[in-house]
Parts: sequence; structure tokens; C-alpha cells
Amino acid sequence: MPVPVPGPMSEAAHITRRISQAEADRICARHDRLWSSKPGGARAVFAWADLSGLDLSGRNLCDADFSGAVLANCNLRGSRLDHATLFGADLQECDLRDSSLRRADLRAACLRNADLTGADLFEADLREGVLAAADPKFGFRRIEAGGQARVGDAQGAKLVGANLERSKLSGVIAVKADFTDAVLKDARLVRANLKQATMQGANLSGADLSGADLDGADLRNAVLVGAKTLSWNVQNANMAGALTDKPAGIAATSMPYKTMIQDHARWCESDGQQGTPSVFDGADLRALETVRGYNLTALSGKGAVFYGLDMEGVQLQGAHLEGADLRNCNLRRADLRGAKLADAKLSGSDLREAQMGPLLLGADRVLACDLRRAELKGADLTGADVRQAIFIDADVSRANFTGALLRQANFTGVARHGARGLDETI
Repeated sequence: MPVPVPGPMSEAAHITRRISQAEADRICARHDRLWSSKPGGARAVFAWADLSGLDLSGRNLCDADFSGAVLANCNLRGSRLDHATLFGADLQECDLRDSSLRRADLRAACLRNADLTGADLFEADLREGVLAAADPKFGFRRIEAGGQARVGDAQGAKLVGANLERSKLSGVIAVKADFTDAVLKDARLVRANLKQATMQGANLSGADLSGADLDGADLRNAVLVGAKTLSWNVQNANMAGALTDKPAGIAATSMPYKTMIQDHARWCESDGQQGTPSVFDGADLRALETVRGYNLTALSGKGAVFYGLDMEGVQLQGAHLEGADLRNCNLRRADLRGAKLADAKLSGSDLREAQMGPLLLGADRVLACDLRRAELKGADLTGADVRQAIFIDADVSRANFTGALLRQANFTGVARHGARGLDETI
């Protein structure tokens, strides 16, 4: 059995055996029987096999062994590869869209031009490494599955909307790779080569980018809160709108936001008899950490930054939140009826059971929740009430609408790739 050892890859060794589609289907069927605890099951072992061009889409291949395998141009869309061993595998041009690779071993794998759009790579290991076999003369001989594959090469890979939370990418070569809207929270990207990579809207909060090379990268609207950036190179990088630990608006240190929030809540709860209405337009409210359960009806927070706030159960009926940054906020069971959220950023937010339906203003007058052009990529709207809500030209890619009330909601012109719970006719 080949063993992984650190160090650069050298000579190529063509020691693979060709697997036919029929044989692959039989091996996958036995693997599935093993997982289903049925007789006749056996773990799928494709180590050093050539499976290039085969269709393995939708297969359950959790814990399968693909060490050193050639999977170039393979169709693995929607497949389950959790905990699979893909050490040194050649995955060039592979279709891995919407696949699950949670905690998979991808060390030394070649992902050049692979499509991992929407894939789940939670805690996956994509670090450097090399395969070696015992050699009677030299002790160990460095080998690779295919002559064209390069260790740790993810150049041109497409990881749009992929989940790479807590993944290990130290030393990875991802020149011109597309990480648009990817989740890279707490990921390790030490010394990663990310030159000219597209990371627009990516969530890199808590990520370790020490020594990473991001020369010419697109980091527009990326989240870098709590990221480690010691000795990183962002020369020529576009960081317009990137959210860092620095204030992104009027800082909490310059205005008494906590007192203002409490005054506004008292004003709402006392029908204007106590407290005063407050305006938070352009404010950076992250320092508040929580406004859970507050009554903030009719609050004005246009362009305000709420990123990451605990806002569970908050009342924001009729609030003006146009252009506000509500990414990764906990808005579960929040009351957003009639709220103005045009151009707001809500990607990754928790909107489960949120009230986003119409606000009744009188016997014959209602105010719809306005989400025109809003970004809700990867947001969770499970069980939410979005009746009559206006989603015109919004982006709900990979959002979850399972069990949501959708009657009369307007989804004209929405981007909806990978969204769940939306009928195709909507």
C-alpha cells in the first residue's frame, strides 16, 4: 500500500488499471450494500485505478478509497464522498457539483479546472503531500497516478458557493480559481497560492491567510472578520467593500448605539410615550453582538452593518434596511413584515420561521416585504412566511425555502441555482 510522505513530487509512474463503467457500477453497488448492512457488501477500493470519463453521479461512495486514482473528466455530480480517501487522485476537469466531500482526504489531489460548485468540503484536507512506494534500493520512491496531474494543483477550479468551513488548504495552488460566495470560515490557507483568484463575497471570517499570496485576487465584498493576515500579499488585489475588523461605517465608539437601541425599543413599546426613535443609517452595529427580542419597529438602518448579530425574535416591522449588511445574522423568528430590504445582503443568514409577509396598515392597505435585488445566497428560510414578498431580481442561489409559505410571492428575475423548496413554476 502506498504511504504518504511530505516533499515535492517527482517522477511519474503509470501503474493504473482501467476500470470499465460496468465494473465501476458493480463495485459501487457492493459498496452501497455494505452501507445498507445488506449481505454481499464490500468497500469500494479504486486505488491506482483509471476511472477517467466514467459516470459516478449520485453514488454513495462515503469512505471509498481513491488513492492515486485517475478520475479526470469523471461525472461525480451529487455524489457522497464523505471521509473518502482521494490522496494523490487526479480530479482534473471532474464534475463534482453539489457533491459532499465532508472530511475527505484530498491531500496532493489535482483539482485543476474541476467544478465543485455548491460542494460541501467541510473540514476536508487539501494540503500538500506526495505518494510514495517502498523501493528496495532507495527506501521510498515518489510516484503519482498520472503524468499530467500536479500535486495540490487547484488552478482554475470552480468552487462557487462551496462550503470549505474549517478545511485545510495550506500550500494549495489555486491560481485563478473561483471561490465566489464560498464559505471558508476558520479555513487554513497558510502559504496558499491564490493569485488572481476570484473570492468575491467569500466568507473568510476566522481564516488563517498567513503568508498567502493573493496578488491580483478579487476580494470584493469578502468577509475577513477575525482573519489572520500576517505576511500575506494583497498587492493589486481588489478589496472594495471587503468587511474586516475595522469599522465599516460610523463606529460604535463614536456613537452610543447601545443606548440608542434601547431608547428606540422603549419608544416602540410605549407607543411613543417614552424613549426616542433612533436612526442608524450607515452605522456599524457589530459591537452590539445581540439585539435578541428587541422591538425595533420602523427602525432606519439604511446601509448599516449588522453582520453576525444575534437578532433572534427581533421586531423590525416596516424597518428601512435598504442596502444593509445582514450576512450571517441570526434572524430566526424575526418579524420583518413590510420591511424594506432592497439591495440588502442576507447571504448565510438564519431566517428560519421568520415573518416576512405583508404588514397590515389598515382595512384595505398592506405593505409587502421588499427584497428587490437582495442577496440571500445560502440563507436558510425553512418554515418562513414570505407571502406576497417581493424578490424581484434577488439572488436566492442555494437558499433553503423548505416548508416556507410562498403564496403570491414575486420571484420574477431571481437567480435561484441550487435553491431548495422553490417550485420550478415560481
